[in-house]
Amino acid sequence: MNNVALHQEVWPELCDPDFPDKYSIEKLDTSPPSPLPFQFDDGGRAKAGFSGSARDCVARSIAIASGRPYLEVYSALAQGNAEQRASKRTPKRTRTASQGIFTQRKWFKDYMISLGFVWHPTQRVGSVNKAHLCKGTLPNGKLVVSVSRHYTAVINGVIHDTFDCSRNGKRCVYGYWMKRT
Repeated sequence: MNNVALHQEVWPELCDPDFPDKYSIEKLDTSPPSPLPFQFDDGGRAKAGFSGSARDCVARSIAIASGRPYLEVYSALAQGNAEQRASKRTPKRTRTASQGIFTQRKWFKDYMISLGFVWHPTQRVGSVNKAHLCKGTLPNGKLVVSVSRHYTAVINGVIHDTFDCSRNGKRCVYGYWMKRT
């Protein structure tokens, strides 16, 4: 096979006299990502009588996305935290949800399913994460989104949290729980 035939096989558009007319060339979008809008929402934490800061992003985001009272969600997560067994990586926890929740535990996944949520991973092991907290990445609906070291609620493309956690649209999304309608 000569070089011309090889080029025609590999790059047929280069040997085509109608190349500019027949084919369209897309330019890559190099514009920075457009972050999701932010709305302050504590999920009913202050109304439930809690004050100060805590690492309760899981309880807050579930309360916001599910529409359930914060105290109900907090109590369920605290109960699950207290009943989970100790392992090599996770010590026995006290009955609280204000110091973080191990979201990979079976009891947590069962709780989310009981609330009507379905898990949608956006990243596989060893792959590059292409989902970020920016416009056009997540579907509409009520979502509890897992990002690096944080959970947040996204409702119809708007972040509902106590701070803007999008990092200007560059924060990676590991997956999300979507509320079934």
